[in-house]
Amino acid sequence: MTPPPASAATPVPASRATVPRPDPRRRLLRSVAIVACVPYIGLKAAWLAGSRVGIPQGSPLLEHRATMAVANALSVLLDAAVIVLAVLLTRPRARTAPAWAAVFPVWVGTGLLAPITAGYPLQLVADALAGSGAGPADPGRRPFLDAWVFGVVYTGFIMQGLALGALFALYARDRWGRVWRGRVGDLPAGATGAARRACAGGAALAALLPLGTHLVWVLGGTAGLSSGRAADRTSDFYVMEAVAIGFLLAAVTGGWLLAFRRGRTLPVAVPLTLAWLGSGGAACWGGWLALAPLGGNGDLGDLPTQPMNLTYAGQLVTGVLVAALGAHFCAERYAEAPKRPPA
Repeated sequence: MTPPPASAATPVPASRATVPRPDPRRRLLRSVAIVACVPYIGLKAAWLAGSRVGIPQGSPLLEHRATMAVANALSVLLDAAVIVLAVLLTRPRARTAPAWAAVFPVWVGTGLLAPITAGYPLQLVADALAGSGAGPADPGRRPFLDAWVFGVVYTGFIMQGLALGALFALYARDRWGRVWRGRVGDLPAGATGAARRACAGGAALAALLPLGTHLVWVLGGTAGLSSGRAADRTSDFYVMEAVAIGFLLAAVTGGWLLAFRRGRTLPVAVPLTLAWLGSGGAACWGGWLALAPLGGNGDLGDLPTQPMNLTYAGQLVTGVLVAALGAHFCAERYAEAPKRPPA
């Protein structure tokens, strides 16, 4: 018996199936994120290899070589994670990954990069208006890094933050777009409404201490500051204190609007964005500032005081509570919102 001829409709084996490529916009954003990581990773790799490029003579970094080697290796891994995330967010299979596997690392990355993205341009403007550079206010303070290092690294961080944020926004829109449809006034109370309100109230209480201390410091007070930080108060210091206040207020405001359904005419995307950026910036920078001195790369006067540690802890708690509120809101909203009919 003669076998039937091969048909053009014969399925292609899975190994030969064509994997859909991301659209040009996503490919461009991915490339920007990857290229933006090169300066930071390159500098850290050079320091690990023994180079002193960008490190001036007398810098505290030269006194703790073993500790700094570990810190540099960890920071290389953190920045390499941005590359991994940029690639994964453009892969089709990422849409079937567990939600936490995509959301949590991007939330951490956003929390670390967003304050730099907001603060560094403002620092440049403040330095230009004040007519001063980025050096320490106390001329006796030892230089930490050459000024050009901050420009190169922070510019890369800003590009990473913008590209990664745009990639995640596109990814989230495709996967969970129905979560932020409608306006705040149309939101139902929800089964977790009481828990969300408790989280919002707890976050507001936890934010009182860090808001108060950052306000004192941005107005010129030194209460609670270490001697090193008090001596190093340039315009950059005041800008970042104001940025810290802004992210705390964004976190508390976003959480409050979602929990109590205030601002009824606002699109749901507005409080969600405030909660996302505010909680990430408050929690991740609070944790980073609390842990950074463990690297031992500064003078004893740079170690945080108890009020500073309490301030950073308050930021961390505020951010975590608002993040938990947002996570429960999104999970419940996703389960209840009607699916958009296929195009």
